[in-house]
Amino acid sequence: MAKKKKKTTRKKATKRKVSKKKPKKKKGIKRKLLKKKIFKKKVLKKKPVKKKRIKKKVMKKVRKKKQVRKVKKARKPVRRGVKKKLVKKRKPIKVPVKKPSEKYVEAGPRDIRVVNIVVSTSLEHDIPLEKMAATLSNTEYNPEQFPGLVIRIKDPKTSALIFSSGKVVCTGARSMEKVQESIDRIIESLKKIGIKITITPKIHIQNIVASGSIGMDLNLNVLAMKLDNTEYEPEQFPGLVYKLMEAKATFLLFSNGKVVCTGTKSEEAVHAALDKLVETLKAVMK
Repeated sequence: MAKKKKKTTRKKATKRKVSKKKPKKKKGIKRKLLKKKIFKKKVLKKKPVKKKRIKKKVMKKVRKKKQVRKVKKARKPVRRGVKKKLVKKRKPIKVPVKKPSEKYVEAGPRDIRVVNIVVSTSLEHDIPLEKMAATLSNTEYNPEQFPGLVIRIKDPKTSALIFSSGKVVCTGARSMEKVQESIDRIIESLKKIGIKITITPKIHIQNIVASGSIGMDLNLNVLAMKLDNTEYEPEQFPGLVYKLMEAKATFLLFSNGKVVCTGTKSEEAVHAALDKLVETLKAVMK
């Protein structure tokens, strides 16, 4: 009888072990998978629903605001005793505008002055430039860069180039009287070195620069197309270069009517060239 009892106990133990392990694993895996699927479905369903509802609410608010604004504009209070014609908006007053061609034809007062006179002379005497640079002040001399000596005069405010052969080039004066004064000052400074000049030097005008205004606005694009002998590149320089071959002068023209004249050799030639310039501009801009 003892042997039979032992057999029953072994069978029961094996059955319990099998029944405990298998169902626990299967149930846990299924629950996790089910939970993930349900969660994904809920999330996917809820998100688009929320967006649609928000859009509808926003659109309703915008429509309400538009309706309120329309009502306010329509219900403007009108005072008693005021006519309806006064409430209406008045038409804008038309101001007469001049055509662009009229501006160019109507020339204002002209104002032009001599700014610089370039003059050359010869003293007819050899000059030691090294000695002059060592003794005199306000001088510059670098024979490696340039063969001439530069001297700056304070009164009148001019500058001159002196060469060893005795030739002089003077610039910066605004009249012939100041040119003569500056040359006399150069002769006095040469006496300090021991060089005496007895000859009265002859003055030759090389160039006169004058600047001023014509008194009328200019369209430089039109002038560059219609006139000959012109150069106009507004990206590099705002002025137009015009060579007037009849007067042998070159002009710098600006849109506000300002002018710079170069190439003439007397004040009379400057005014004559300016008269011809105004005539050609009037003929072109009509």
